[in-house]
Amino acid sequence: MGLLQLCEQYFSTANLYEVFQIPEKATEKEVKKAYHKLSLKIHPDRVSEDEKLEATEKFKVLGAVHAILSDKEKRAIYDETKCVDEDDLSFERDWSVYWRGLFKTVTVEDIIAYEKKYIGSQEEKDDLKSAYLNGKGDMDYILDQYQFDRLEHESRIKEILTEMIENEEIPTYKKFTNESNKKRQKRTAKIKKEAKEAEELKSELGLGSGNNSLEEMIKQRQQSRSIEMDSLIDDIAAKYSGKKTKATKRKTQSEAKGSKRKRKN
Repeated sequence: MGLLQLCEQYFSTANLYEVFQIPEKATEKEVKKAYHKLSLKIHPDRVSEDEKLEATEKFKVLGAVHAILSDKEKRAIYDETKCVDEDDLSFERDWSVYWRGLFKTVTVEDIIAYEKKYIGSQEEKDDLKSAYLNGKGDMDYILDQYQFDRLEHESRIKEILTEMIENEEIPTYKKFTNESNKKRQKRTAKIKKEAKEAEELKSELGLGSGNNSLEEMIKQRQQSRSIEMDSLIDDIAAKYSGKKTKATKRKTQSEAKGSKRKRKN
């Protein structure tokens, strides 16, 4: 399946700019920013085990889209033909390494500083406006797109969007203005459940609470991310190409050694 077909399958559009939710005249900086934001949302490290396979595929597609839109020649060809050279793309490429080469390691201080800068900014308002329009006013969709604590910011987000409606910056959608209490309660229950599951995971990992806990979790994920992502992507590559990659071979050799040790015991 080609890149444009994969975009249609995973992002409901074959237009590379629409995948990144940016205009065709977007700058190189805007392209990179869009790639960063989207890839963080669907990064395989941030989803549950049953979602990792699809998230990894989406992650690969986003990497391929960025590889085209960030290259002047490839982007010019795409702009003119709305086609991509499939022979020039390699989905077996290690997109996790590609991603890490573009973006620095995230620290707790980075997250805190970004949150302070983001909340109340024009960037936040633009993101909320985009989410409102794309979701046709559905608060479930809007909050799913939000980067920080959804329950904490829900009422403030509603106020921002309501003001935009009053100022005729965005249209009025009944999904937003006439949302039922039952739907809100269901959403609140879901978010609280997710928060509880996150706390249980922290407990399983032996982590406490607060910034130190977050910092330790980030360190653990950063240490394991390379191995996990290499393994995931290599497994998928092996599945579709019928070939064993280096990581797959290492995994097989490791399993074989483990079996030998068990037989000796």
